[in-house]
Amino acid sequence: MVAQTELTDDDLDRVFHALAAATRRDILRRAIEAEHSVSGLAREYDMSFAAVQKHVAVLEAAGLIVKRAEGRERLVRADPAMIARARALLAAYEELWRSRIARLDQLLAEDPPTPTPAASNEGD
Repeated sequence: MVAQTELTDDDLDRVFHALAAATRRDILRRAIEAEHSVSGLAREYDMSFAAVQKHVAVLEAAGLIVKRAEGRERLVRADPAMIARARALLAAYEELWRSRIARLDQLLAEDPPTPTPAASNEGD
């Protein structure tokens, strides 16, 4: 079995959309720390249970969390594989921009070319 490491454009859209909301980032942070029930998460926020369920659904659709049933409870935990894939992508973007900035720094540090005197057209 070969593990997929690259994210598709659709995967990226879902991940960035999921991470765009502070509540979802907080739910993800909590799910990284420990497994939580959706109802337990809902008690932590000043919003309806249904609203928290929707946030969880967005995170689940992005693959950032996994939901499982245990009796009547729905438990969520972070999916470290998807988080690692998203992190690898962000690291690649960071490296791209760091190399561009380093190249710009290098160009700015070079001695500017000596200007050549322009041919005088006076008196023509």
